[in-house]
Amino acid sequence: MSLAELFPDGDHRLHLTLRRGEPREFFRPRDETGRVLAERARWLAEAPARYAALAPEGGPALAEFAALGAEWGISSADSVGSLGAQLEPDFVLLVRDEAGTFRLRGGALCFPTGWALEEKLGHTLDFIHGIVPGLNDALGAPIRQFLAKLKPGVAFHRDNWGLAATAELNLHPARALPPPEPPAALDRLWLRVEHQALVALPRTGAIVFGLRIELHRLDAVARDPRAAAGLARALVTMPAELAAYKRILSVRDEVAALLGRAAAGGASDRPG
Repeated sequence: MSLAELFPDGDHRLHLTLRRGEPREFFRPRDETGRVLAERARWLAEAPARYAALAPEGGPALAEFAALGAEWGISSADSVGSLGAQLEPDFVLLVRDEAGTFRLRGGALCFPTGWALEEKLGHTLDFIHGIVPGLNDALGAPIRQFLAKLKPGVAFHRDNWGLAATAELNLHPARALPPPEPPAALDRLWLRVEHQALVALPRTGAIVFGLRIELHRLDAVARDPRAAAGLARALVTMPAELAAYKRILSVRDEVAALLGRAAAGGASDRPG
């Protein structure tokens, strides 16, 4: 999808817009340089307990997902870390508990956007999403209903985005990387897009939640008038509490102004 399609016409809102796709296509290798897998292997070796975890309840789901990966040409894996080192996307495993509620039971999360896998292990989606202002109120029930009806054999895609002050893929909170801060400059900020995929496993009934990170420096985004205008509008209409959670409140008006000028044909990427 194009960058402009990330920002539908209208003000910012939390929405559950999903697209159908192929699970194999989402998880297949795309980085011909091998740098993504090399970085994943480095983080998994440096702090394995931080970037990969598996509760006992997640074991059958991991085995089923690994077997599915083998059908896609991924080498066999006997641990969550070894599978995480072979896949470019991050993944987490959602498994039903005895009450039928999905809980996070494991995964490999090398490139988190400001959250820690080890803190969310064992928790429900409502708990995990509770930190995001307005998310449970807007989407909690639709997400639960969608997951309950999800069928195997198809991936459902959605996208999330934010701004970052670094091109680093790994934004684990333990790294304490700084957020965007004023004065804003489009050549020092990145649009961080999180491409997500939800895949149901046929035997265990678990759900694999895949995440791929894509980064676009904002001066490049500004060269697409539709994308620049859409991002600017999304920023200025985003609720303040959500902008604060995303750590962009202090720069969002300035960034929106810069993007608005670019969309209107302005040449500068700095406030003048």
